[in-house]
Amino acid sequence: MIIALSGGVGGAKLALGLSRILKPEDLLVVVNTGDDFEHLGLSISPDIDTVAYTLAGLANRELGWGRHDETWSFMETMEALGGETWFRLGDRDVALHVERTRRLRLGESLSAVTEALCRKMGIAQRILPMSDDPVRTRLLTDAGWLDFQEYFVHRRCEPVVSKLEFAGAAQAKAHPDFLAALADPRLEAVVICPSNPFISVEPILAIPGVRDAMIACAAPIIAVSPIIAGRAVKGPTAKMMTELGLDASAGSVAARYADLLDGYVIDHADMSEVVSIDARVTLAQTLMTTLEDREALARIVLDAAAVLRRRRTPRGQRHAAAR
Repeated sequence: MIIALSGGVGGAKLALGLSRILKPEDLLVVVNTGDDFEHLGLSISPDIDTVAYTLAGLANRELGWGRHDETWSFMETMEALGGETWFRLGDRDVALHVERTRRLRLGESLSAVTEALCRKMGIAQRILPMSDDPVRTRLLTDAGWLDFQEYFVHRRCEPVVSKLEFAGAAQAKAHPDFLAALADPRLEAVVICPSNPFISVEPILAIPGVRDAMIACAAPIIAVSPIIAGRAVKGPTAKMMTELGLDASAGSVAARYADLLDGYVIDHADMSEVVSIDARVTLAQTLMTTLEDREALARIVLDAAAVLRRRRTPRGQRHAAAR
């Protein structure tokens, strides 16, 4: 069994690669919900939807988010009526949000609704929200405190970020199936997908008990860098790192996960950083532009995890020795 921690586009690409080389029952994708919000009266879970559309073969391959067979009558009508259109919702996408909202208001949990919707989309793998409790990413910027989608979509990541918080994380409970999977003796690896560490992975780690459960798990933890040669493939990762006073590099991302990592996969372009990373480093082509790239990187990650299982020092001992 493999657990993959994922945000949106980058994480979904690797999750797809893993889904194509693993049996469906052997992959659990735990997805960030810090990006979730209510808009136009609808409950929207952008990262869950991106992962689901990707695994279902429905994702827009050009944008990386939304559906490839989308139409836009809803947005066109909203614009004509003077409504808010800064967050683009396609017609088919709206149907998913309407159904999610209806079921949540009837009292179903986010995980139960996600499982049902994924089943309807023909997804055999399990996609699990990090928590059924609300956690919301907020950013302190030069324009004040902003909710994540206001910063990310409405203001196009332009404000300068100085701090992040995950509202509700301290009160949230990790999904029990996530914690059970981390403790399962059949677990072979935890894969941190190449998602933004600040806004995609750290909301998951901020939930009480998650980091401790990951440190305690017997399986190796291996991450894939979202940075290639000082730049993010997509999104504001490199920009945010610079604004937070960090070097925009693969090594800096590894340092964010330092107490967790057994292995780390970086691009060949970042070979010079190997010596600075406190984990077993694997070099690979981490840019995933084709389906073959996704599968190839997934195989490299799983092969690296297999080597770590054979050779690894228990995580606590390794970090104690480093200190």
